[in-house]
Amino acid sequence: MLQKNKEQFKKYIKLSFIGLIAGLVSGFFSTGGGLILVPAFLYILGMESQKARGTSVFCILPMVLTSSIFYYKGNFINWNSAILCGIGGSIGGYIGAKLLKKLPEKYLKIAFTLFLIYVSIKMITQ
Repeated sequence: MLQKNKEQFKKYIKLSFIGLIAGLVSGFFSTGGGLILVPAFLYILGMESQKARGTSVFCILPMVLTSSIFYYKGNFINWNSAILCGIGGSIGGYIGAKLLKKLPEKYLKIAFTLFLIYVSIKMITQ
């Protein structure tokens, strides 16, 4: 019984730490879900891929709401862009969640890796 409580406590500490890091990254760079949470859930907690992605999406909501308040107070939001991207993002999120069930894990990893490489190159060269 004591061993089980100790393991559960360690898991809670890991989850809290993962959330803290993701929140910091989200606040600094407006990202954190796919870049921090999904890999952490997969490789630190050993979560299955679809569950890691779904859990990540749910975790993003409180981080985004909290960060958004500070961005709003600092007048750092372009409302026209935000509303249009929000609508497109909702539609894309729906389609992406549907496709997640159908695409093999290998293709998702390749697509995500290529996306990260592309974005990294763009960030360095601009």
